[in-house]
Amino acid sequence: MNRVRFARNTGGFRASGDAAICYDLRMMKTRMAPLAVLLVTLFLGSAVFAQSAANETGALQFTARITPTAARPEPVRQFTFYILSKSYAAVSEEVEATDVVPPRDQFIDELKVSPELKEWLKAHDILDLTMPGLDKALNADDVLHVPEFLLAYQRSNSGGVTSGIPKPKYNDADKEDNPEKYKKQKEQYYTSLRKFIRTRPETMSGMELELDGVNPQRKWAKIESEHKKHIQHLAPDVAQTKYLVAKAETDLDGGAGVSGLPPGSYWISSLNLDADAGDTRVRWDVPVAIQAGQTTRIELTNLNATDTRAHSAP
Repeated sequence: MNRVRFARNTGGFRASGDAAICYDLRMMKTRMAPLAVLLVTLFLGSAVFAQSAANETGALQFTARITPTAARPEPVRQFTFYILSKSYAAVSEEVEATDVVPPRDQFIDELKVSPELKEWLKAHDILDLTMPGLDKALNADDVLHVPEFLLAYQRSNSGGVTSGIPKPKYNDADKEDNPEKYKKQKEQYYTSLRKFIRTRPETMSGMELELDGVNPQRKWAKIESEHKKHIQHLAPDVAQTKYLVAKAETDLDGGAGVSGLPPGSYWISSLNLDADAGDTRVRWDVPVAIQAGQTTRIELTNLNATDTRAHSAP
């Protein structure tokens, strides 16, 4: 049987348990009211903050289409584009500046050829000694001064193919046994050969066919090719680790978008990846300006792309 207590202030009897429940409810309401106000304030504040942040950033919407030769434009589907804070071309230049090919003169100094040929190469903007028309860059003094040229000239005119060409009378055995005789006969041969070449410059034609064994162009081309491949491998990594702001994949219509971009200059790039359609292969590295509170729209087409068929890597 519940105990009852006379409540003077209320003029009647109430159960002590009911009084306690009422009291707890009043206290809960009292405490919950400030909390509710706080939650509403936080919610409204976050909404205002989100709206403010949206007003302080911009968005980018773009479509990518390729037009093959004599065909209609095709959307670039499910292709990843990278939004960079620096153009990919500039990134490649940055990487290349840290990994340069050796200077031309240093390369020539390291060649295993005669000092005379090194001197000639440094004085001429030529590395390919097997190129057609090399004889137009040579004269009689070059042929006699550079051992490799003299040997190539002698070989290309040997076997009786050139009538009247002087024959050497000096003997290598006399170089030590009779050096005076050797020197005199060699000078006579050089004098006669110089005069012959000057009167018959066409006899230098075909020398390039005999210079393949000492041609530095092959080695230089290999250095440049390896350097280019290294840059092409390293540049995408640098672009994504240092300058990547966002990336987006195009949908089936070739469209994509990025939001929340701070105002500024950006580049839409395909890095070193080709997009292709039909006979056309292209890459993009297109500048775009983002403004606060606005959506920038741009179309990527053949007109603002680079045709990689004309710039294909070796």
